[in-house]
Amino acid sequence: MTMTFINLPVRDLATAAEFYRALGFTGDQAELDGDSMMLTISDNTRLMLHLHSAFEAYTGVAATDTATSREVIVGLSAQSREQVDELVDRAAVAGGEALGPGMTNGPMYMRGFRDLEGHQWSFLHMAS
Repeated sequence: MTMTFINLPVRDLATAAEFYRALGFTGDQAELDGDSMMLTISDNTRLMLHLHSAFEAYTGVAATDTATSREVIVGLSAQSREQVDELVDRAAVAGGEALGPGMTNGPMYMRGFRDLEGHQWSFLHMAS
């Protein structure tokens, strides 16, 4: 089975982990070293948080300035429209930025937010 690892640079591991735990991500034992941490999103998806210096050493380039550009938008599925709204609302309460009301595009309902570092995320539900 293929696993997905989402790697993001952050300024503070503990603060970032607290934010993502507010969304239901898990991983209390997940600190890999002083510079990186792994949280579980689902059985097959992990979030790897790295201090900026570790991320830049790993990639060989500067981390994207999220105030001026987007490198990627991370989208995760939700089980219902209500769960989409609940998760984005939880992100906003935890200090993130909700990006407006939900959008419907055919059978898909989506709503986005930016995390504490300005990385853009969305939750989406596909109606059957």
